[in-house]
Amino acid sequence: MKNILITGASGDIGSEIARQFATINNRLILVYNNSKKKIDKLLDDIMNKCELIAYKCDLTDDESISVMVDDIIKKFKHIDCLINCAGVSLIKQIQDITVDDYNFIFDNNVKSTLLLTKYIAKYMVSDHYGRIINISSIWGTVGASTESLYSASKGAINSFTLALAKELGYSNITVNAICPGLIDGEMNKWLSKSERSDLIANTPMSRIGIPLDIANICQFLCDEKTNFITGQIIAVDGGLSL
Repeated sequence: MKNILITGASGDIGSEIARQFATINNRLILVYNNSKKKIDKLLDDIMNKCELIAYKCDLTDDESISVMVDDIIKKFKHIDCLINCAGVSLIKQIQDITVDDYNFIFDNNVKSTLLLTKYIAKYMVSDHYGRIINISSIWGTVGASTESLYSASKGAINSFTLALAKELGYSNITVNAICPGLIDGEMNKWLSKSERSDLIANTPMSRIGIPLDIANICQFLCDEKTNFITGQIIAVDGGLSL
């Protein structure tokens, strides 16, 4: 049985990843922070399909992460796959960005991923096995107007992925990033109808992505058949970033 830890499990993409991994061969460790109602609904939806446990954790807090990981290892001995899906966004012009904005974005998108990976990687190294998947964004590669901070944070995740793949490869640990394009969900509700239409018009596949598109790639990267794929930044955007 594989132990799969998914952060941001109460979000649109995180919850869909959990649903796709919910089989008798997997034990799911679902991490959330504020959205208890959403995580409770997810637990109700998949509780009969697999073993699972949920943890409330502030992923920007070093001590909280350390305590959570220690408890997980004490209970389940190992973590086979880490999917860093938690994240936040911000729409602001550069002249309006504050230091608080910077801390909010980089703490939630970069610091959280780095710290959690730090605590889990040492056990993966000891086990000589692991899969780490970071959910990034195409804006971390090509940039987005009025999302300079968000784009910068996702660019950092991409670079972190590349460096970590080199560092952990000797321990039979793969590290990859998935870069969603426009995905239907709460994070993109701010877009106007015309803005959505423009993005669709510029997408070769002529549609908005859905959370399942991302979940399917997560499953692919966790499969034993992909154990020679590492250090990849995979765009899942219908061709929008071309």
